[in-house]
Amino acid sequence: MVVVQLYVPASLLFQNERVIQFGTEYKFKTAPIDPNDPFRGKYITLTFEETSTTMEDSISWVNGTPVYVTLTTDDAGYAKILSLTDMEPTGSSDYIKANVDYVLSDTVHTVFVRYPFDRFYMEESKAPLAEQAYNEAMVDSNQVAYALVLVQNGKAVIGDVVIDGISIQEVVKKRQRSIK
Repeated sequence: MVVVQLYVPASLLFQNERVIQFGTEYKFKTAPIDPNDPFRGKYITLTFEETSTTMEDSISWVNGTPVYVTLTTDDAGYAKILSLTDMEPTGSSDYIKANVDYVLSDTVHTVFVRYPFDRFYMEESKAPLAEQAYNEAMVDSNQVAYALVLVQNGKAVIGDVVIDGISIQEVVKKRQRSIK
């Protein structure tokens, strides 16, 4: 019983570490929100610009259904949905297993996905400054914020949040120095 209890969390950590080491990095543009989880601590909730694609196929997309999102990048280097399928892709490791969030239908279907990553956890003492910097970046249209997400074989891990080319960790350090 003890071995099973140790195996499950160790297995999850190992899977995430493999994605961090061998996954392909994508930049997902973000939008604001910032709550607190009483069990896991402070985090920045991330919403992303690239969450939908239009489909002309006859698949009946249903909210909550698992889907596979194959990624590419746009001219600026940000993540872009290349394709969406209900079957696991072959021939590429650059896809994420996600869920259909909702569908808008007219002559084509616009399928919105909910990614399995939307929280970037911060050390409790740094979280308020990170929250402030992130929210300011979301309000200021001259600043660009994105999440660096590592992707491999359906799994995805947020490696960092970046504001105007600077890691959120560095932004917080600069703000801490300016307060002292």
